[in-house]
Amino acid sequence: MHAIKIRQIGNSLGVTLPKEVLHKLNLKEGDTIYLTETTDGFQITPYDPDFEAAMQAFAETRKNYRNALRELAK
Repeated sequence: MHAIKIRQIGNSLGVTLPKEVLHKLNLKEGDTIYLTETTDGFQITPYDPDFEAAMQAFAETRKNYRNALRELAK
């Protein structure tokens, strides 16, 4: 567990993530992280949850249109 303080950064508030957390999430300066609300609280992730939902929808659609997609790929 890491305790992180909220700090004033210019006219905004922000947090500084420990080096170990940045390494585990494979993050560097300029990367985007996403804060999503879950049933257990909040989750910070480098993965876009909207992109994940779109990929799941594609996976379901791909099964129904497998032959058409194969023909389009030719």
